[in-house]
This record gives sequence, structure tokens and C-alpha cells, in this order.
Amino acid sequence: MGKEKLQVGEISKPRFEFRSFGQNFNDQAARMARLSVPIPEKLWVRHSPETYIMSRTNDINNTKIREGKMDIKTYVQTVDGLEQWNPLTKTEFPVSIDFLKSDIFPAFQVNMPDFDKKNYTADEFLFMVKNHSELQAVSVIKERFGYMVNDTICEVGNVIINGAKVMSINSESTELDDIKKTMSDVGLDGVENINYLQAIKRVLGWIDKPLAN
Repeated sequence: MGKEKLQVGEISKPRFEFRSFGQNFNDQAARMARLSVPIPEKLWVRHSPETYIMSRTNDINNTKIREGKMDIKTYVQTVDGLEQWNPLTKTEFPVSIDFLKSDIFPAFQVNMPDFDKKNYTADEFLFMVKNHSELQAVSVIKERFGYMVNDTICEVGNVIINGAKVMSINSESTELDDIKKTMSDVGLDGVENINYLQAIKRVLGWIDKPLAN
């Protein structure tokens, strides 16, 4: 069988990812733009305000609210330093109490709060998060520039995490070798792989470690 053909902006089977965060990836971003094949214009630049739900006890489930939907993806494995993540759900608000109990709060790996309604709006859900000692809602505003290099989906992002400005760069694919080639071609060999959960926790001070640069 041949490898899966990825399309920017479309969901595929679980992908491997290289991603990093820091203050300056300008040289790598310029090379990524030069090496990219053409992609649809609607994906050249995307802006999105998002809310990540951070849990002090969870490092494997990426949970966020984007465009009125609860978006969850989960860590699968690490191979050759590249992390594989699997999309689990994109569910619109309001969400049911059953879904909160079966999917959302188990993803946070924390104790269940008390529920007194059958359905919860995004604001009502965030109120529960605010009042949970192990959870914190974090504002993440993204400006994402899309590319396609060596058949891998790539982005360069200007990201504001609770007011802190950082830069992100990534390459993802179902094919490990394609990501490795992209990292080498762009100039990312030796740069630390940092996922969104780790980056946000470092910015918040929950992890005592700096970003890549």
C-alpha cells in the first residue's frame, strides 16, 4: 500500500507531529515558506481565538474550545522522538451531562465536579473549570500560516498564551520519514519537540523549564 495523501485542513488517521515553541524560528519559517508547494488560499493564514483547558494531572489529552466546539485529541505514542496524536471528538456546545462524565472530565484526569443540569453551555462549562482546583482555562490566540513540505502539513504560528507572545513551528504526517526530511530541510534538527500542553504549562510556570529558544 502507498502512503496516505494528506490534505491541509482535513482530518486523517492519527498523525505524527514535530512541533516546537520559542521566540525565534524566523530562518526556519522562511525556508518552510520557500520549500512549500501551493496550498488552498483559505489556508494561507488562519486566525483563531481558542481556550485550552489545562489540567495539572493530565499530559496526554489535548482539550480546547475552538469555534464553539470542544475539541479533544489524545497522545498515542512516541516513535523516533515524534509524537503521534489521535483526534477523539469535536462536539458542539451545549454538551450533555452524560458526555461530560464519559469523555470530557475523564480526559482531564481529575475528580468529577457536582453536576446539577442535563446540558451545559460553554460559559457554564468554563464556570465549572474556573471553580475546579486542578483545572485552568487558558486563552490561546493563534495566527497560523499553512504550508506543505515533503507531503507533510506544516505551520508557522504566532501564538499568544495568556498574553505571552511565542512562536510555533511544526510538521505533521502519518509518515515518520517525511517529517524527518522536512525537519532537516527546514533546519529544525536538534530543536526540542514541545507539544501544546507542555508549552502552555511552561508559560504558566507549571513546568519549570524554558521553551526551545
